[in-house]
Amino acid sequence: MNTFLDYLTVLALAAFLAGPALYGALGDHRTDRQLRTAPRGRPRHPGTVRDARPRTEPRPAAPRLAVRHAPGR
Repeated sequence: MNTFLDYLTVLALAAFLAGPALYGALGDHRTDRQLRTAPRGRPRHPGTVRDARPRTEPRPAAPRLAVRHAPGR
């Protein structure tokens, strides 16, 4: 019984230490998959309203204003 508890303790400790690393690796894999699909132009979430209406005309540029404050005026 003591040997079984020793093995169980080692297994629990290994899972405790390897769990966050495996979770991070899965997150990296998900990010890599999203980056691979991004240049192809496929939507991340198909079927959404935003994806259903592609933008045909470019967004107008914001006006650029230079504001200069003259000292003493």
